Order: sequence, then C-alpha cells, then structure tokens
Amino acid sequence: MRLELSLDDEIETEEVIEIYKANDWSSAEKPELLIPALRNSDSLVTARISGKLVGIGNALSDGCLVVYYPHLLVHPEYQGQGIGRAMMKCLQQKYKSFHQQILVADGNAIEFYKRMGFERAGKTEPMWIYSGNDH
Repeated sequence: MRLELSLDDEIETEEVIEIYKANDWSSAEKPELLIPALRNSDSLVTARISGKLVGIGNALSDGCLVVYYPHLLVHPEYQGQGIGRAMMKCLQQKYKSFHQQILVADGNAIEFYKRMGFERAGKTEPMWIYSGNDH
C-alpha cells in the first residue's frame, strides 16, 4: 500500500460523495454545497492509494491565529491504517505556529483526536445550530 497525501483541491464529486456516504455524513446529500465548501477551504488534504481517494480533510482559517478543522474522513475500508493520522499531521504541520487549532469531535473521534494532542478546551461547552440529523 502506497499512501499519497496532497494539499490540493483536485477532487471529483463522485469520489468525495462515496466517502461521505460510507461514513454516514449528512452532507453527502448536498453535493452542490459540499464540493464548493471543500474547494473553498483554506486547506484541503486528500489521501489516495493507487489513485483512489480514501481520505479527505479540510481546514478553515483566518490565516494568522486560528484554524478550525471541520472534516476529516477516511473510507471505512481503510480506517485503522494511520491514514487519518497522516492527514491530520499534514494539516497540523501547516498550522503549527497558530495560536489556536480547534475542532469538534464526537464518538470514536474523541479518542483519535486526543492521541493527536487535542484536549477539551477548559470548561467549554460545544454549541451549534445544525440542520443535519447524523449526530
């Protein structure tokens, strides 16, 4: 297995939707919004094996102090092989000098992000206005 990571926006709608559906993310039902959102991110990281998209993640940032990581997905058939870790390290390398690196995690992702160095931010309470139904 040769993993290829790239910080780019070279994605095809069908391959992205496949990963989002495989992970049961509701944004897969809105490709007309999801694809432009990903392409307009400050950073987009992709993971490919033999040209096949197996992982994707993005970052939104003010360019100076704060970066937010909203999406990091690995196709379920490829999870547990270090792909998510490699993509997150790639993003964190780009933003290593930033004052804040922020994300929202739930389920099994919590332990993954703790292993990546993230911790609960003080006594903060996660809050959102959300139109999805997958959480």
